Amino acid sequence: MKVKLRLFAYLRETLGLEEEEIDIREGEKVSDLWNRFKHKIPGNKNFRVLLAVNGEYVEEDRELKEGDEVAFIPPVSGG
Repeated sequence: MKVKLRLFAYLRETLGLEEEEIDIREGEKVSDLWNRFKHKIPGNKNFRVLLAVNGEYVEEDRELKEGDEVAFIPPVSGG
């Protein structure tokens, strides 16, 4: 099965990736997909993101389906 992954802001800049089609296993959750990527963020083992599927914020236990669009959105801080 395939989903589209979109990265935003700091993640896009750091990983040099805006979007990518990703193969997933049946029953894979948003948290499983995030776990594949979070280790690539330098010095940020506990980096937190907002998770969205098909334009709606979701909990990390949301199960993915063929064709879903998943977004990892870093929190934005204002000054």
